Amino acid sequence: MRAITYSAFGPAADVLTLSEIETPAPKAGEVLVRVHLSGVNPSDVKARAGGRPGVTKPPYPQIIPHSDGAGIIEAVGTGVDPARIGERVWLWNGQWQRAQGTCAEYIALPSAQAVPLGDHSFQTGASLGIPALTAAQCVLGGGSVEGKTLLVSGGGGSVGFMAVQFAKWAGARVIATASAGPSTDQAQAAGADLVLDHRSPTLADDILQATSGNLVYRAVECEFGANIDTLAAVMSPNSTIAAYGSAVNMAPTLPFGPLLFKGVKIDITLIYILPEAERAVAIDHIHRALAEGALTARVHKTYALEETAKAHEAVEAAHRYGAILVNTV
Repeated sequence: MRAITYSAFGPAADVLTLSEIETPAPKAGEVLVRVHLSGVNPSDVKARAGGRPGVTKPPYPQIIPHSDGAGIIEAVGTGVDPARIGERVWLWNGQWQRAQGTCAEYIALPSAQAVPLGDHSFQTGASLGIPALTAAQCVLGGGSVEGKTLLVSGGGGSVGFMAVQFAKWAGARVIATASAGPSTDQAQAAGADLVLDHRSPTLADDILQATSGNLVYRAVECEFGANIDTLAAVMSPNSTIAAYGSAVNMAPTLPFGPLLFKGVKIDITLIYILPEAERAVAIDHIHRALAEGALTARVHKTYALEETAKAHEAVEAAHRYGAILVNTV
């Protein structure tokens, strides 16, 4: 099969190679998926570049990148219902703690990681995975948010865009932050009740004014370290900060006093290791929101398999408004 591989860390154009390798066979409990589209996420790009803390060399001699994707099951291993053959599926954790991810014509992986897609498009399926699971968990992982005020930072980003949709579907009032321009437009299109400029020097006061003193019940946070002082000022007593990123400041100093006397909970989400029961709930939220037309996925651009390096560069460059996908067919 054709696959994109790398064996050393480095710039995408230098280390990503179009290779011919043996098609995997599904082991017991696994399915073989003919991948149609592979999703490229920031974590995939960082892993290829060697950007994970403490990791100095690739964990496997040859790696096929990417965790997300969509395709059709073509074969099953022992213990898997043969009726799944021909099923359209979306994929999660394709390359998590494994050498072979979704950026190839085929992937063999545990049956549970190939989720029925139904009649939804492969573009939608390949755009779910990390962004949709993260958004669903951060918004709804603490229970009902109906009637509550949620703050979604980065409302124009991949996770933020879906988080706004989940929150509105669940009956919350949503204040989003975003850059002025297209990011604000995207957050508004997702359904945010109010979008504020994340660069505003008076952001905390802007949020407080918008809540009319009711404060924020739950925050979905993509830049925890950079925004923690603002969050400490706007969170309500016994509220939760659901954080999934902190790239700008990975070692923040916390304003513990304000957080303590509000009893603010900090819930850090790494979707790769979400416990099975919680993941099942998140997947159910995704499917119900899709079925009700409350969740849509955006695609910024799709690249050919041989252009995967350009796809990685597009993710690194930011300023994209939707998923970056690779066509593996």
